[in-house]
Amino acid sequence: MPDEATALTDPDLPALYRRYLDCLNRRELAGLGEFVDDDVRHNDRPLGLAGYRDMLERDFREIPDLRFELRLLVCEPPCVASRLHFDCTPKGTFLGLPVDGRRVTFAENVFYRFRGRKIEEVWSVIDKAAIEAQL
Repeated sequence: MPDEATALTDPDLPALYRRYLDCLNRRELAGLGEFVDDDVRHNDRPLGLAGYRDMLERDFREIPDLRFELRLLVCEPPCVASRLHFDCTPKGTFLGLPVDGRRVTFAENVFYRFRGRKIEEVWSVIDKAAIEAQL
């Protein structure tokens, strides 16, 4: 495994990020440790790897057809910025909205900071207004 200084300038960071999304889309959450740091933070909350996995498992339960579709990717090591697109049918309430199995499309703008070759911090904003407009 490369040292942190090498990994931070690694030209393969976009490929690493795409492999992370593939892991999510295959729902192979047991493999998250390959991509996510043990002390990961999400929106300034310390979750740790187990908490991050729990968050994703909950998302997959609440949105059975959840799929992460990459629309835009910008890398400036050690950071990655992406715009993800979702076309899905959340069960029940989603983001406080009564979606109840209706199909909705929306985007998520998300920034990641890597430490070495693992995600150590995630900042995420979901376009809730787009979902509200569809209800």
